[in-house]
Amino acid sequence: KMAEKQEEPSNTQNGEPDNAEEGEGKKKKKVKREDLPPFEIVTGERLPAIFFKFQFRNVEYSSGRNKTFLCYVLETQGKESMTSRGYLEDEHAAAHAEIAFFNTILPKCESSLRYNVTWYVSSSPCVTCADRISETLRKNKNLRLTIMVGRLFMWEEPEMQAALKKLKSAGCKLRIMKPQDFEYVWQNFVEQEEGEEAKAFVPWEDIQENFQYYEEKLAEIL
Repeated sequence: KMAEKQEEPSNTQNGEPDNAEEGEGKKKKKVKREDLPPFEIVTGERLPAIFFKFQFRNVEYSSGRNKTFLCYVLETQGKESMTSRGYLEDEHAAAHAEIAFFNTILPKCESSLRYNVTWYVSSSPCVTCADRISETLRKNKNLRLTIMVGRLFMWEEPEMQAALKKLKSAGCKLRIMKPQDFEYVWQNFVEQEEGEEAKAFVPWEDIQENFQYYEEKLAEIL
């Protein structure tokens, strides 16, 4: 806003109001291009069903599941309320999905607005991401974050347990995804085949036991 204000007088002095608008249009376009996430971070409306079935599965030993898929619902409350949703996945070369969310989806929190964010994540954040989230929540009192996780990541590590406790004390709500939460993700974030009726969510065999297993572990840690 500051920059725009400074430009206004000079443009009107030159008697070129049209130009000012054009300049602004150009500026907007440029900003948009820079806002695009680095190519390693994949964002999309909905994630392929095959990814969901593999990555979100709340197994105890998550071999091969070393990527984070993060589905988000972002509610912004101000004069007008807005809700946006989407998903991010990370690649090893770049940021983890949790950090990518704060870099690309919500790079800054306007102090006049309130943000309610819910993440549905295949596994809980690593220590570095957890620390960054705690820091962000401490800085932005107008940001509320609930993280619904399919699995707990390296929860036996003392460092990890400390990071999860820190998240809690920073005001983050940590929850283990129940079967209904997996179903919600399936309905809202997973691609449905075109032309077919939406396929019903089929829970895997041990979904309930695994949920209870992780819920107990999380309760012990926190």
